[in-house]
Amino acid sequence: MLKELNQVIEYIEERLTDDLSLETISEYAGVSDYHFRKIFFYLSGMTLNEYIKNRRLSEANKDLLRGEKVTDVAFKYGYQSVDGFSRAFKKWNGFLPSEVMKRGVSKTFPKFTFVITVQGGTTMEFRIEDKPTFNLVGVSKRVPMQFEGVNNAIVELAKNITDEQKEEMHSLQNLEPYEIVNASYDADAQFLKEEGDLTHLIGVLTTEDNVSGQLDKVTVDACTWAIFPNEGPFPSTLQETMAKTYSEWLPSSDYEVIPAPTFSFTKMDEQKADYAYSEVWIPVRKR
Repeated sequence: MLKELNQVIEYIEERLTDDLSLETISEYAGVSDYHFRKIFFYLSGMTLNEYIKNRRLSEANKDLLRGEKVTDVAFKYGYQSVDGFSRAFKKWNGFLPSEVMKRGVSKTFPKFTFVITVQGGTTMEFRIEDKPTFNLVGVSKRVPMQFEGVNNAIVELAKNITDEQKEEMHSLQNLEPYEIVNASYDADAQFLKEEGDLTHLIGVLTTEDNVSGQLDKVTVDACTWAIFPNEGPFPSTLQETMAKTYSEWLPSSDYEVIPAPTFSFTKMDEQKADYAYSEVWIPVRKR
């Protein structure tokens, strides 16, 4: 996967002035569009769309310093108007294109190179399980995407779950892992945007279909799951496991992630403050 990623970077470099669709890039990479965008996001810390925009503006900066006209540079990198290009360029550089030409202001964004970094010699424990179609049943809301620290929107969602909702969830729960889970799905534009929301559900796994109106139900089709147990300070250990799953395990595995809810559960240690055992469940398929 790392080799494929670097080949894709070169593919992008050769086409910065072309009409470059993200679907075409994923097709060139030889993996699903969803899988590629998600892996790229976790490895680089930015969306593929954001990376291409930064590279184009970086090259545009060089062209302006070489004396090319603002109009020519704007259309060269796919902008429909000079005004649109100027706004995007100033937001990225801090200066208008005309000021760059006059002052000789230079800002660069080098192309990415993906490499393997070995840290600490730690291994990731995981198991693979097949699970039939089931329902995620619980309480959900749109929350901001957040990969570090406590997500206050999720904390608020948990606080507002009523006793009646908890009782119904408990009565419906009939499928492993037999825990209250936190599931995430339907991220805005499937990681095309630089930021956005996703749907977060706190609930249980069940094969039951008869659910009252006080709970939300999401059907998850039968698929394979990669499961990653972890134990340590909460929530940092859980979040680190999630990040390593996408940035280390998936790129080196024979699996790719599929567009279905990801979920986890956490069991707090009663003897240690802010310490927990957790499992991360990722929907995958063989590549």
